[in-house]
Amino acid sequence: MKTQWHKIAFGALVLALPLASCDSKLDIEPVTNVSPEKALQTSADVEALLNGGYEQLGGQYLYGGGLQYYADLLGDAGDVQFGGTYLQPKELISKSVLTNNAFVASTWTSAYATINTVNTVLANLDKVSEVQKKRVEGGAKFIRGALYFELVRYYGKAWNDGNPSSNLGVPLVLTPTDVNKSPGEEAKVKRNTVAEGYAQAIKDLTEAEALLPASNGFFATKYAASAMLARVYLQQQEYAKAAVQADKVISSGNYDLVYPYAAEFAALGNTQEDIFAIQLTPQSGINDLNTFYSINSRGEIYLTETFVSQFEPDDDRLNSIDYDYGLSTKFDNIHGNIHLIRLAEMYLIRAEGNLRAGTEVGAAPVDDVNMVRERALLQPYGDVTIDEILLERRLELAFEGFLLHDLKRTEAQVDNLPWNSPKLVLPIPQRETDVNSNLAQNEGYN
Repeated sequence: MKTQWHKIAFGALVLALPLASCDSKLDIEPVTNVSPEKALQTSADVEALLNGGYEQLGGQYLYGGGLQYYADLLGDAGDVQFGGTYLQPKELISKSVLTNNAFVASTWTSAYATINTVNTVLANLDKVSEVQKKRVEGGAKFIRGALYFELVRYYGKAWNDGNPSSNLGVPLVLTPTDVNKSPGEEAKVKRNTVAEGYAQAIKDLTEAEALLPASNGFFATKYAASAMLARVYLQQQEYAKAAVQADKVISSGNYDLVYPYAAEFAALGNTQEDIFAIQLTPQSGINDLNTFYSINSRGEIYLTETFVSQFEPDDDRLNSIDYDYGLSTKFDNIHGNIHLIRLAEMYLIRAEGNLRAGTEVGAAPVDDVNMVRERALLQPYGDVTIDEILLERRLELAFEGFLLHDLKRTEAQVDNLPWNSPKLVLPIPQRETDVNSNLAQNEGYN
């Protein structure tokens, strides 16, 4: 998402947050020493900074791939094999992540850098024109809410594992940090609880839903915020609320399933099914799903017969598998957008939410599941069970970042580990705990 971002060259207003010391090797240094006060003079400046936040959101360690394939490697129980040389993904799939894992550290750093960018946007709303203010504020809160949701469910215990009001999540930093100033003791933040992390994500996304327009180009809309809220509530097992949020998206009439299934992923740009997509061009962005899953790149995450055997023989989604190489073809377009939130997911959330809550918001669960099955050229169900909905999620949304989180919320075993094993929670990066004694490490890590 390069749109207008090149117009502001103070780079690290985009800034790595340092929750850590400024001498940390992975801190992102500013390309100039222009202060936020001087760089952010006009509405256009702040809007361009928000565009930069969207671009950061699509970085390779965030929604450019990492946040998706971490869930599928860490949650894997035989569906895939990792055949590459990178040690960090091997640690994920073997459930033996080290505190110095560079991928895990880069996700933390990238997320807080992006949060700092949007915190800076929010701190400068007074410079934004009245015409653009709601859109800018809503976009910043959408980004921050989505990232706190991802951080708390990766680096903290699952919502349903013990007491979320006492379990440690991640630090909630809601004001900007100026990297041109040396961090003091105030930078040594503590971890908030899991409950506080979810509450902040819900607050940001709820406010974003109210502020954002129904149409916003390829940036987040009110329906993208509703869809992300549906994910959050599903993870919390707040099934009735999840169904309501998913229904807002479906009933808007703004989105349609793309036929056939493979066409959704073959498209270079956004499709009618996309509620929110990460924008990639030959000049901007890295699609790390392409890197690890596609024959057109490194192609290091191989599908197993265990995975393929879960499909019905006539399932059209099987056509998104390259059987010669044992790879998915969903991410073959190296410059194709990453279809982050799709309408099919909303049908499945509404179906599961309604069935578990005993409600019928929008449609009967079986009708929603059959919408997804029809696109896959499968016979409709006459009735549907929770297990069938969960299987449909696993197959429809494969490799899009849901596996680990679904296994945790449904308390299913992960390989030979219980769903709440400390090995399925990422460590707080060692580089952070080394310089910030207030950051307690997760259970099972030194």
